[in-house]
Amino acid sequence: MEINQFPEDIRPYLLPEPRGLMVYRCLGCAREFDITRLLYTCAECGSVLLLHDKNKHLINGVGGKKWREIFDYRRMLNHNALKGVFRYYEFIAPIIPLDRIIYLGEGHTPLVEANNRLKERVGLDFYFKNDGLNPSASFKDRGMACALSYINYLAKNEHMGKILAICASTGDTSASAALYASYLEDFLKSAVLLPQGKVTPQQLSQPLGSGARVLEMPGVFDDCMEVVESLAENYDVALLNSKNSWRILGQESFSFEIAQDFDYEVGDKTVVVPIGNAGNITAVMSGFLKFYKSGVIDRLPKIVGVQSEHADPVYRYYQEKDSFRRNFVPVTVRPSVAQAAMIGNPVSMPRVIELAKEYDKTAGERKIFVVQVSEQEIMDSMVVANRNGNIACTQGGESLAGLQKAVEAGYIKSSEVGVLDSTAHVLKFSVFQDMYFNNTFGPEFNVIPKPELANTPVQVHPKGLSRYPSTGQPLSEDEMKTFIREMTAEIARILNLEKR
Repeated sequence: MEINQFPEDIRPYLLPEPRGLMVYRCLGCAREFDITRLLYTCAECGSVLLLHDKNKHLINGVGGKKWREIFDYRRMLNHNALKGVFRYYEFIAPIIPLDRIIYLGEGHTPLVEANNRLKERVGLDFYFKNDGLNPSASFKDRGMACALSYINYLAKNEHMGKILAICASTGDTSASAALYASYLEDFLKSAVLLPQGKVTPQQLSQPLGSGARVLEMPGVFDDCMEVVESLAENYDVALLNSKNSWRILGQESFSFEIAQDFDYEVGDKTVVVPIGNAGNITAVMSGFLKFYKSGVIDRLPKIVGVQSEHADPVYRYYQEKDSFRRNFVPVTVRPSVAQAAMIGNPVSMPRVIELAKEYDKTAGERKIFVVQVSEQEIMDSMVVANRNGNIACTQGGESLAGLQKAVEAGYIKSSEVGVLDSTAHVLKFSVFQDMYFNNTFGPEFNVIPKPELANTPVQVHPKGLSRYPSTGQPLSEDEMKTFIREMTAEIARILNLEKR
């Protein structure tokens, strides 16, 4: 639609002008810092930061009803900058001009309703939100679109020269960072640091294909993160992990989209997300809080974070019921099929603690829960989900297993509706599906495939055939007729087909 086709009272809001006044705010000492430089931790106390819009009164002054209309009308607008996560421009980064926003097709991933078999298995209605349908095939693109749009804006405003963007990754972050950085190749190069042997071949191929400098080192993700943090503290590089507050802002769009797709009625919803570096659950909480405080939604949904028993520091923290006695202790991770969540010391943990308190306090009741699942439950759930029409990765399987645990624990009522974060496309983690189907998991995974869920190719070799077609050696006409006849009969036998 053209602008002049929209209602007159909506037209002034459709193409927003920068009006924000954003600052970094420290979660430790509450000190504020200017955003005209790349900053990841507090220069005073070293704690992590969140971005804060000091002009948020402009948002609150519009009113929830009007915001709902604005977002619904923007859905019909043909403007690249506002097609992705920046449809919710004022709630994300309202200081970036529209012509600096990078859009590669991210955001607005579909909600796919579970079929009846899956609903019966879990005991309630639920949906998968397929974030594997983002450009790099994972949810990381939401945050990267915002972080790279900010860098694009800052670099041109401050006349910066060549910039090197760097991240540690278990696969998805590196793929996303490399993809978005390659779009800005005129002034931005990227390097990614991966734990050697702990990234799937499919994920490794992505940053290589996007032209990033890929560095593999011994250790796990937490070790890579320590090195990347040291590089960011001592060298002039742009850190693209979720320690980067701009990443969190972009990932808040996950919450905004869920609200819009359910016509802003989310009080009866439970959003289930895997916890890796804790940036995603931070963003989900923050996003819903923003919508609630501005009146866009009138109730907050429940949020369930899920961790594997092989990497469960956040779950252990919340096992202590007395909040005053809680003490966060990093864990040494064990091998996990949910590789993106295999993190023992999540950098966003201080954000989680702060926002979870605020979320429950704002809701007036407990709304944040954390559950633990086994590696067996993750793999079984991934295979079952995909046997029922979904494209869930291992983290999507983790979400489904977590939903079942939350139902069993009584955190979710049967009358409520689940929304599961399938963070990446199944093809990025197909190696684990192959291991499940072929029973090749090592003992460190604690996964024993269920025979009824295994699926492997069947080699078809009819006994009555002596010759088969091959490249460059076609069969004669009579041999081909025999081949088709015998092969048809054998396949019909295997599939238990009845002749007409």
